Amino acid sequence: MKVLITGGAGYIGSLLCELLLRNKFHVTIVDNFAYSENSLSNIVHYKKLDILKTDFRNFKNYKKSLSQSDVIIPLAGMVGAPLCNQNPHEALSINKNNQKKLFKLISKNQIILMPTTNSAYGTNTKGICDENSNLNPISTYAKHKVDVEKALMKQKNWVSLRLATVFGISPRMRTDLLVNDFVQRAFFDKFIVLFESHFKRNYIHVRDVCRVFLHCIENLDRCNNNIFNVGLSSANLSKLELCKEIKKQIDFEIILNEIKKDPDQRNYIVSNKKIEKTGFKAKYSIQDGISELINGYKCLKFKKYSNI
Repeated sequence: MKVLITGGAGYIGSLLCELLLRNKFHVTIVDNFAYSENSLSNIVHYKKLDILKTDFRNFKNYKKSLSQSDVIIPLAGMVGAPLCNQNPHEALSINKNNQKKLFKLISKNQIILMPTTNSAYGTNTKGICDENSNLNPISTYAKHKVDVEKALMKQKNWVSLRLATVFGISPRMRTDLLVNDFVQRAFFDKFIVLFESHFKRNYIHVRDVCRVFLHCIENLDRCNNNIFNVGLSSANLSKLELCKEIKKQIDFEIILNEIKKDPDQRNYIVSNKKIEKTGFKAKYSIQDGISELINGYKCLKFKKYSNI
């Protein structure tokens, strides 16, 4: 089976490609290596790996590979609200317009596994958000993802994975993700300043994200043409609760700032029961991730590894 992954050298992609190659898939990576990363150095020896260095928007540069792929996973994107706010025109082109153009180039027999986001729930304090809950995207990033998901649903074979906030170590590290950022601040600075500490969200380890893509490929009969929340059911945590989890492994000070507003106003609890009923369950806990991040920060400084 042939899988084409745009953004395959990124935070999720670099680990996902390794997992697929270990499971005997043929993998084609389309990436422009915008962050000068060497995140694929541990997998270049695989004979079933093709790497195409190009912006995914230059469709003519990988037209043949695209047409020959059984599964397409569009990971390329400007990820996160702050980055999209800094570069609104690029965000529109990359995260919305050209994702929809990519869909039009895919035949009805090809499968699209699309990462979307559960930040599309915005602020929802009335109950637990499942896949039928109303969407209330606040950030430009979330709004683009909602629009792309609507276009995706017009395809023949598709899965939308509304990912929780991802955490954990990756060859193309991102320190701007909330758990990764909080652990870094606790480890190096010994304090964290919290705005609107009661705001809740769900979390998922980056390796579990990779596992869910593989799960969908291997269980397409149960997953096809569906939207799934993907997160840790044990980790619907407020920012203060997250800090208390970190405090179990690092001694640091939590400073509550009740005046300043969080620029990211999302606040919700998410149900992951639908994906769990297909046989998938996240296996890496928040504590596993914190421990892993501490070990990473002991030997490496990831300050340059951020999308902002």
